[in-house]
Amino acid sequence: MSKPVVAIIGRPNVGKSTLFNAIAGEQISIVKDTPGVTRDRIYADCSWLDMNFTLIATGGIEPDSSDIILSQMREQAEIAIETADVIVFITDVRQGLVDSDSKVCDMLRKSRKPVVLAVNKVDSMAKFGNDVYEFYNLGIGDPIPVSAASRLGIGDLLEAVAEHFKSKGNQDDEDDDRPRIAIVGKPNVGKSSIINRLTGQNRVIVSDIAGTTRDAIDTVVVNNKQEYVFIDTAGLRRKSKVKEDIERYSIIRTVTAVDRADVVILVIDANEGVTEQDAKIAGIAHDKGKGIIVAVNKWDLIEKDNKTIYEYTSNIKRILSFMPYAEFVFISALSGQRLQKLFEMIDIVRENQ
Repeated sequence: MSKPVVAIIGRPNVGKSTLFNAIAGEQISIVKDTPGVTRDRIYADCSWLDMNFTLIATGGIEPDSSDIILSQMREQAEIAIETADVIVFITDVRQGLVDSDSKVCDMLRKSRKPVVLAVNKVDSMAKFGNDVYEFYNLGIGDPIPVSAASRLGIGDLLEAVAEHFKSKGNQDDEDDDRPRIAIVGKPNVGKSSIINRLTGQNRVIVSDIAGTTRDAIDTVVVNNKQEYVFIDTAGLRRKSKVKEDIERYSIIRTVTAVDRADVVILVIDANEGVTEQDAKIAGIAHDKGKGIIVAVNKWDLIEKDNKTIYEYTSNIKRILSFMPYAEFVFISALSGQRLQKLFEMIDIVRENQ
C-alpha cells in the first residue's frame, strides 16, 4: 500500500527545512538563513504513532519572482502540491501575514488538496499567541502554532495532518495482487516509449522535450494471460539552460511510484551511459528493498563489437556496486528489441524477492 505524501509548502525563509528536520527526526535538509537555500525537494519516510507517510520539503515559493532559480523552485513546489495528499502550509509569526502568504494560499486553495496551516517560530505563546490569530485571515482553517527549532507543537500539527490520512484511498493497491512495475529514470530516456511499445498504443504522450509526461500514469499490460501494472513516472520540463539541479526535479514522483511497486525498472540512455543521477534513482529503489532491473534503452544506436555489452555491463555494475543483485537488459523501445524479455525478468525478480 502506498504511503500518504505530505508536502511542506511556504514562501522562503519561514522554516520549512527546520520543520522538515523536526518531523523527520534527523538533520536531512540544509538549514540556513538565506532564502532559496533549499533548491530541490528533499524527502524522508516518516512515522508518527502508528502511521507511516512520506514527507517532502520544498524550496520556497516566490509567486511573482522572475528570478530563474526561484521560478524553478516554484515549479518544484507546484509538482509537490500535485503529488501530495496533504499540504502543510507554513508561515512565520514574527514576519506576520504578508502578501506572498496570501498568494501562496491562493495557489493551495486552487489545488483542492487538504491544507494544514502551521504558524512557525512561536517559541512563547505568552509573547506570540495573539499574533497567531492574524493568520485566520487566510481563510483555510485554524492556524496551529509551532516552533520547529524548539520542536514545540509538532504533535498537534501531525495530529491535524493525520486526520486527512483516514480518507486517503489506498485500499485498491493493497487488494490488487497484480505485479506492479515502476518505470523510473531521468527525463527523456524513453520510459513512456517503452510502455507505448508494450501496450501497442500511444497511451502515454511521447515527445523529445524532456519531462513531457507530468503525472505518474498506471497502464495495464497483458502478457501470456498475466496482467502487469506499469507505473510511468514523470519528468519535468526544462524551462531554462541552467544545469544546476535540473535532473533532480522528478525525484518525488519516483519515490511515490517506487513505494507502490513490486519491481523497479531503471531506464538508462545508452548514449549517455550510467550517470550519478541514475545511481541516485537506483538508490531509492535499493533503500526501499525493491527488486530492480536495469534497462539500457536506445541500444540500437550504439556501435558494437563482441566486447561492447561486457564493457557496458561492467561499467554499470561498478557505478551501481551497491546493488549487485540487479538484472540487466539491453533494449530499444523504438524497434522493440528485447522488450519481451522484460516480462521474463520481472517474473524472475519477483520470485527471488
